[in-house]
Amino acid sequence: MDIKTIIAKKRDRKELTEEEIKLFVGKYHKGEISEAQAGALLSYIYKDGMTENEIIAFAVAMANSGQKINLDDISQNIVDKHSTGGVGDKVTLILMPVIAALGIPIAKVSSRGMGITGGTIDKFESIPGYNTEISMETFKENIKEYGVGILNQSENLNPAESKIYRLRNEIACTDCIPIIAASLMSIKLLTGSQKIVFEITYGSGTYIKTKDQAKRLARILKMVGKKLNKGIMSVITNVDEPLRLFHWA
Repeated sequence: MDIKTIIAKKRDRKELTEEEIKLFVGKYHKGEISEAQAGALLSYIYKDGMTENEIIAFAVAMANSGQKINLDDISQNIVDKHSTGGVGDKVTLILMPVIAALGIPIAKVSSRGMGITGGTIDKFESIPGYNTEISMETFKENIKEYGVGILNQSENLNPAESKIYRLRNEIACTDCIPIIAASLMSIKLLTGSQKIVFEITYGSGTYIKTKDQAKRLARILKMVGKKLNKGIMSVITNVDEPLRLFHWA
């Protein structure tokens, strides 16, 4: 089994096995395959999609590429909230303290933005004096003391996802729904949260352009979450106007 065989298999619209996906993610993360080879595989995925099993395998392989955070000693009922992001997306800054104030522990691993969109970490860094470079120990202490914690997705956490995330941007595959689903789920697997709420944004200020694309992503996340024993709920919002609820999925 080698990377060229895996690329050719996806080119021919055949389903990749868990081991083939694990090999690709591992070798790409370690720099053992070229950017051209990785780009070719992602391009075929963009064109022909992935099966549910392939998405799960991608998510698990990326999540296992670095450290994980065990929060079982804090609570078995930790909630995670994640947005697909976009220009003007600031829901996390308001919503997470509100949830914590209700006595529901909430833990979130956040990343930086892609292209013109600022990620949650970018937005927190715009607050004078806010420190986004906290340790895992401080992250856990914040959840214990305040009921809420946000951790920057560093090089030690899900590094394969970060590398594939950047490649998607370079090869114009930012709006590939199956890869987005795998990417989102891999980040959510880091903390072991059992209940996850996704805010799926669409419009001109983000990489998911239409409501139909957003609904498709919501359906995939719910199916994948069920197989991974995660409770998944999605809220679909339009970034082109003031925030209001469009659709629960």
